[in-house]
Amino acid sequence: MAVSANRLELLQIADAVAREKNIDRMVVIEAMQDAMEKAAKGRYGAETEIKVEINPRSGETRMWRLLEIVEDVEEPSRQVNLKLAQVKNPTAKVGDFLTEPLPPMEFGRIAAQSAKQVIVQKVRDAERDKMFEEYTGRVGEIVNGSVKRVEYGNVIVDLGRGEAIIRRDELIPREMFRYGDRVRAYIYDVRREQRGPQIFLSRTHPQFMAKLFMQEVPEIYDGVITIRSIARDPGSRAKIAVTSNDSSIDPVGACVGMRGSRVQAVVAELQGEKIDIIPWTDGIADLVVSALQPADVAKVVLDEQAERIEVVVPDEQLSLAIGRRGQNVRLASQLIGWDIDILTEQEESERRQKEFTERSTLFMQALDVDEMVAQLLASEGFSSVEELAYIEPGEIASIEGFDEETAGEIQARAAEYLAEIDRKFDEERTALGVSDDLYEIEGLNAAMLVALGKEDIKSVEDFAGCAADDLVGWTERKDGETKRFDGTFKDFPVSREEAEDMIMQARIKAGWISQDDLPAADEGEEGYAEEEAV
Repeated sequence: MAVSANRLELLQIADAVAREKNIDRMVVIEAMQDAMEKAAKGRYGAETEIKVEINPRSGETRMWRLLEIVEDVEEPSRQVNLKLAQVKNPTAKVGDFLTEPLPPMEFGRIAAQSAKQVIVQKVRDAERDKMFEEYTGRVGEIVNGSVKRVEYGNVIVDLGRGEAIIRRDELIPREMFRYGDRVRAYIYDVRREQRGPQIFLSRTHPQFMAKLFMQEVPEIYDGVITIRSIARDPGSRAKIAVTSNDSSIDPVGACVGMRGSRVQAVVAELQGEKIDIIPWTDGIADLVVSALQPADVAKVVLDEQAERIEVVVPDEQLSLAIGRRGQNVRLASQLIGWDIDILTEQEESERRQKEFTERSTLFMQALDVDEMVAQLLASEGFSSVEELAYIEPGEIASIEGFDEETAGEIQARAAEYLAEIDRKFDEERTALGVSDDLYEIEGLNAAMLVALGKEDIKSVEDFAGCAADDLVGWTERKDGETKRFDGTFKDFPVSREEAEDMIMQARIKAGWISQDDLPAADEGEEGYAEEEAV
């Protein structure tokens, strides 16, 4: 009867631990088996191979010693001779294991303590694995918990089944928590570390706001309204762009709610953070006008290649458009993903006047014409001597006061000026040691070859080894800010597609690829460019 009671007690303990720690019952039983094996090794010798099995139904414990069958015995405690093994088991062969039943053993105090440590460690590891698997699948969710303690500004949150941490920089500024406070946060990362899985929470993450709106606005939860972009200055101000998949539903009105009830619930959770809700449009110009509200925008100029937007506002609207400490324009830039430059109408007028004066001066010097002719050319929109040299003569002759003879003379002087500049650049190119073969690549001129020579790109092979980013530059966006890296051709109006075409010409000329391979090579170059952009 005593044996039955012990068996029953063993299973009851396994069931209780499994329920308490919310882990599989078999994990606890396996931990008990490991503990008994360790205790038995303490009695029979650490070098002895022992196997323990606990029947999960009856609780019966069986113990064996395992002996490896070998030809020549070197370790008597772990090995047995083949002939001796075949006496006990005629089918035994080298490499098999012979099992010898061991009698039940009583656990002493030290053995019991050691077994307890093994079980506790195994159960703790299983508990950690269970928690890691559970919370890894919950990254991107909002969780509720209570503050367990605050350490050096970091808040440790009790989630009931585990602990999570909100680091100081993931808390809303001026936000204070004390022991026992309820807290709601966003799971943005779960990592497996030596001390167990670490769950990282955030209250400043843009997706925290998105999830809060999803909880408050049924249309977002149902997918009728989509949040396209969010920019936050935690605790101060945020901008959120939304769009509706149903033309009968106003996305902004749905997010605001009756008398602002929905948005106010989010604002209250975010410690009074002001939220601007704007409708998302695919037109960047319209989007930037909405994003800079409440400021009025007079003019928008886009530079798609550099992903920059120049916005002109009335003089009295400048401070409103920029916002306190640049907050309004910074959030608008993060929301759209483009850099935004703010100019007043007066600044734009002064800049245009300066550009007009510079172009007029250039034409006077390059074409040897008087000021009135130079200003006429500049006012007609001509911005460079190259443009005058290669445009149709009729375009110049159509200017009031000009005729065909005047147009021809202007174009001749422009061509002569450009030829002289090319001659000077060619002399510098020769001095730098840049190969003449590069002239055969369509699109390259003497000035570009000088720029390449200064970057130590002096042959067709050197140029063939370039990437498009090396020539036209690239942009990287980090922490909401875009950083521009200039390329070799930063001073020339060369697009990425033109740069890729030049590189392909160089690779064909260098013999790296053939003309037949060009379509496949184009695809590879595009993929490479995309990979670098990412």
